[in-house]
Amino acid sequence: MANLHRLAELLRARNTIESNLANLLGNSVHLDSVGEEIAAQIFGITLVTSTHHAEFTGIFSNQPLAGKTVDVQWYLRREGFLNVHSEPAPDYFLVFAGPKQESSTTRALVNPWIVSSVHLFHAQELLKALRERGVQLGSRTSVISQLWERAEIFPSQQNQALILSDEQRQLLQLFG
Repeated sequence: MANLHRLAELLRARNTIESNLANLLGNSVHLDSVGEEIAAQIFGITLVTSTHHAEFTGIFSNQPLAGKTVDVQWYLRREGFLNVHSEPAPDYFLVFAGPKQESSTTRALVNPWIVSSVHLFHAQELLKALRERGVQLGSRTSVISQLWERAEIFPSQQNQALILSDEQRQLLQLFG
């Protein structure tokens, strides 16, 4: 019986936090919407409503990618999968990833909403690499580690297409 009372207490606390997040964001609280808001503020992305442009989340407002479309995704664990679509593809996929999944048999009981790394994939380059390997596109497209590493912009700056400022790095560290 004590566990049931504690469970009810924790659920009330969770509901309060979700309500506060929804009020802050002016949006429903799910991983995608929170990730999109974080990306918009840190990377200068103008978000678009999904009913108008299902192929992308927003448009970069700042140089060097100003005017380029972007699909923002957030994965609680970096398991090597992306939601990749090609008809039409955005210009970029900006991906927040939690910690690397060490083993396919290891499943965590808790998947905290943290950002361990950020990756910027140029869509056409990614699609070309996937097609060369014969990978099927979809919601769980397998992306090899080398492509993830090449696309990394945080914490290590491997991809030079979008050089992060110190301020952007500090803001991303808030979510680690």
